[in-house]
Amino acid sequence: MNIGIIGATGNIGRRIADEALRRGHRVTAIARDASRVPPEKSGKVAWKVADVFDPEGLARALDDVDVLVSTYQPGNASIDIADTIQRSIADPSVYAAAARSMLRAIERTRPSMRLIVVGGAGSLEIRPGLALVDSPDAEARLEKLGIPKEYKVAVEGHRDALNVLRLSNRNWTYVSPAEQIRAGERTGRFRLGDNQPVLDRDGESRISYEDLAVALIDEVEIPKYVQRRFTLGY
Repeated sequence: MNIGIIGATGNIGRRIADEALRRGHRVTAIARDASRVPPEKSGKVAWKVADVFDPEGLARALDDVDVLVSTYQPGNASIDIADTIQRSIADPSVYAAAARSMLRAIERTRPSMRLIVVGGAGSLEIRPGLALVDSPDAEARLEKLGIPKEYKVAVEGHRDALNVLRLSNRNWTYVSPAEQIRAGERTGRFRLGDNQPVLDRDGESRISYEDLAVALIDEVEIPKYVQRRFTLGY
């Protein structure tokens, strides 16, 4: 299977690429800047240059892709997370705009193509009808994670992107990672959920980049959440 990845140089995207290659899939990495193509992977990954906000250019990059995976973030979070955070605060509409553009690109290329978007945890519900981002302690939760409270508008932006997908008739899947996500081990041992956070024995919502990549490629290989969202945690 040929898996297209937007954001393949990021913390999550490169783990997804590695997991896909580990399982024998082909990877087409889509970068908006040719200077970001890492030469050490040029032999393993087919790199194409396209802007996520240019549906026509993106469609051309997807001509032989079976599944498109997006880990889009403004800037390059793996190099400068503070810059990504500030860009997201300045214009939280970019996430919904990226979702609309990818849907248009897929419609131009092959309407049946799967789209898997890695988004945020803030739209998960802590109880029926109440999302994390709408809870009274939403800003405090962000600060506990070391993220400025102003980032709440970007969390809402991720939810807007999910709603764009929900209103489409494409074969989309939205992945809400755990609240705490960082580099760690590839254990392959985690639990999946739908619309509520998956909590560990200490009541924490956490996952590694590596295990998120395992869960995502599992979904690529055996679709269970078509036109649905899923989350995961330990």
